[in-house]
Amino acid sequence: MKVAIAQINPTVGDLQGNAALVAAAARKAHAQGARLVIAPELAITGYPPEDLLLRPAFMAACALTVVELASALADCEGLHLLVGHPHQFGERGDVRSKSHAVQKRFNAASLLAGGRVLGTYVKRELPNYQVFDERRYFASGRDADQPPMVFECGGLRFGVLICEDAWFDEPARLAVQAGAQVLCVLNASPFHVDKAEEREERMAERARASGCALLYSHLVGGQDEVVFDGASFALDAQGRVAARAASFAEDLLLVDVGADGTPRGAIAAVPPIEAQAWAALVTGVRDYLGKNGFPGAIIGLSGGIDSALVLAIAVDALGADKVRAVMMPSPYTADISWLDARDMAARLGVRYDEIGIAPMFDAFRTSLAPQFAGLPEDATEENLQARIRGTLLMALSNKTGAIVLTTGNKSEMATGYCTLYGDMAGGFAVIKDVAKTLVYRLAEWKNRQPTRRADGSTGPVIPERIITRPPSAELRANQTDQDSLPPYDVLDAILARYMEEDQGIEEIVAAGYARTDVERVTRLIKVNEYKRRQAPVGIRITHRAFGRDWRYPITSKFRA
Repeated sequence: MKVAIAQINPTVGDLQGNAALVAAAARKAHAQGARLVIAPELAITGYPPEDLLLRPAFMAACALTVVELASALADCEGLHLLVGHPHQFGERGDVRSKSHAVQKRFNAASLLAGGRVLGTYVKRELPNYQVFDERRYFASGRDADQPPMVFECGGLRFGVLICEDAWFDEPARLAVQAGAQVLCVLNASPFHVDKAEEREERMAERARASGCALLYSHLVGGQDEVVFDGASFALDAQGRVAARAASFAEDLLLVDVGADGTPRGAIAAVPPIEAQAWAALVTGVRDYLGKNGFPGAIIGLSGGIDSALVLAIAVDALGADKVRAVMMPSPYTADISWLDARDMAARLGVRYDEIGIAPMFDAFRTSLAPQFAGLPEDATEENLQARIRGTLLMALSNKTGAIVLTTGNKSEMATGYCTLYGDMAGGFAVIKDVAKTLVYRLAEWKNRQPTRRADGSTGPVIPERIITRPPSAELRANQTDQDSLPPYDVLDAILARYMEEDQGIEEIVAAGYARTDVERVTRLIKVNEYKRRQAPVGIRITHRAFGRDWRYPITSKFRA
């Protein structure tokens, strides 16, 4: 028989729109001979719906949408659709029901066929780590007193699991005991670098342990901070990849499943790490702006590597006609910064404007001179320049409706090498989870790709000098980042060990890093929590990002 894995890009809360995506994929699959379609986890709501799940009207609307979806596909003779949605037993979409307060919510999957809901499975294993908060919203399937869900289609018996269920032994074992020959796994698994490989390895373990082939349906697209990479797949009972959908694109993966349950289909390649990270950032920008209705993006272009990278990502995500670059030189801006910014904007074909901030900077200093009398210049004057630029960018945003994309990287966010209400001012932080060393890798990777430039030529879009010159905020004369920070290869290594791997100071020192560097970097991470709490949301591409993954107190005396 033929099975289709529907890899869709839903929008959280757009129940009708998401159901339409599922229905369109199901109809297309049915027309191509599929008799079973597997949609992702919580496909009806999008993932994660967060506190929408606490609203009785939302849960009632979800229940009604599932019933309507089943009815809408009633004319697809012989088609079975497995689709993810939140569920409360006994609900039929009545918002007046007083039972909402006592009913438990479940992360569920329902089997639809013949215009009806034939059965519902509820997730047993609820993740509550990294970006996951499922125990806040859902009860475990163990509380539902429901048996495993196994259904017959095309002469085969399929067991149903939802995401985290497949990372544990018990749910699959129960499905096999109930007669499952093939496991269907519905997923919403947020992307981070190396996640695709890890995901397939764990599912291969599950296939081998259960002795069953495994069909893995996954979301694609961006939702606020998280991105889903798609790359749905099918494994045979030995854990070998038998089919794989495209990464970072909607897809309909058709899988031929033999009488013995062995799957077979097209196998798309998994992109290299830099390509994955780039695609995640592009997807995050495209969907954040697109799903929230922003008409375009504005970027403060400095002639430095970070703003150059963000500009290139934005153009790939939105097109040059929806991106505007603004250069705001100060008295400390080097001539090469002007030249490189103009060059890059021309290569990409974006609108480019220059607004000098020297007159405004002078006006601020004149106004503050009586208050600052007798005090030396310091970071105060540097921050004034950043805040003038932030004000100008936000004024342009207010006037045009375009969103300001901030350009700070993870290394800067970690250490506070950024200005509140200055370079941190904006609506979306594109490279918030991209360490400075990875910024350089991505810039070099992008320049190696055959990219058509605005003049019709093909070549690098980031001027080479932007990549090779020493990084500088250019807020005082002859300034470089290393005046205030350790070398980025050292800083990023300490950051990864402390923040992403939870190593302590002594452990990092024992690994060979200078104590002065370790104590300096970890202190900066701790004392700048208040800044990060006020930063815009940004795209998560590592397994631990500042945001949903990182919930440390601002006020804390713990220093280890």
